[in-house]
Amino acid sequence: MSVYWVIALAGLGLAGTAVWLVFKTWRIKRRAEKAVPPRGEFIEISSGRLHYVDRGQGPAIVMIHGLSAQLGNFDMGLIDAMARDHRVIALDRPGMGWSERGEDVPANPRAQAAQVVELIDTLGLDRPLVVGHSLGGAIALCLALDFPQKTRGLALLAPLTMRGGKVAPPFHALNVKSRWRRFILSWTLASISSIRNAALVFGYVFGPEEVPKGYSVRGGGLLGLRPVSYRNSCRDFLASGRDLKWMAASYDQLQVPVSALFAREDRILDADLHGTEFAKRNPAAIRLSLIDGGHMLPVTQPKAVERFRRTAGAGSAGIGEHDAADKGRVG
Repeated sequence: MSVYWVIALAGLGLAGTAVWLVFKTWRIKRRAEKAVPPRGEFIEISSGRLHYVDRGQGPAIVMIHGLSAQLGNFDMGLIDAMARDHRVIALDRPGMGWSERGEDVPANPRAQAAQVVELIDTLGLDRPLVVGHSLGGAIALCLALDFPQKTRGLALLAPLTMRGGKVAPPFHALNVKSRWRRFILSWTLASISSIRNAALVFGYVFGPEEVPKGYSVRGGGLLGLRPVSYRNSCRDFLASGRDLKWMAASYDQLQVPVSALFAREDRILDADLHGTEFAKRNPAAIRLSLIDGGHMLPVTQPKAVERFRRTAGAGSAGIGEHDAADKGRVG
């Protein structure tokens, strides 16, 4: 057989593999979307259609999820618990879950904070308490720094707050700077690799706690397997540190009270750096509580988070009320 036939057959083999990977990814995408359809409503903002749920009545709470996630992370008991006496709005951040985001829409925390403010204004919310988890915590802090008049306070869950620290291994695969490489990977290897490496990834993201039953569907985990979720997670990851230097230099200017809850065994974000060191930047405005557990507190410990949120809400009328709130410290 001539070398040309060998090359041709090898090319056909690679093409066939690529077609199979694309088809496999498409089937994963379809199954995920069928299992986890939209559960809320849509509004139009500058980044495109935004998906959110709106439950309960009373003072407003806005909830912002973290990296590679969606609003289902709050919907394993936490939203319903808060909605007993509050109006709770949990959103899919632009580009995640069922919310849209074009490639030309910025993904850094300050930009996403401005997009959340669009939601607040469109729904006519009166200075809601903003709850942010992980990357959502960084976005909430940007909102409080750039738009202090839009919130009465923050309740942060394992928030990204400071520069430095090691990148957790599950996020190494998101460090893809080329737009076209992200697109190719999203339709070939990303979804399949995520399924194969699920146990390893969950060990970091949830550990030392177990993944709760129902997380894939009720918690929305399956939506993370879609190609668009991988591409936008890459963009969020690459842009996540863009504003951290400005944020850290501005914490002494916070005009609203901030409560932060961290788990001591968090394997994604260092509680000493992003919790203890963060709180030292402005002790008058920032109160830190520590409990046992891992990074995914809204999913694994919704009751503890709800107790923390009520303590944070009690001190959200103004800076300086945290001393009284500390008496109800979670851990």
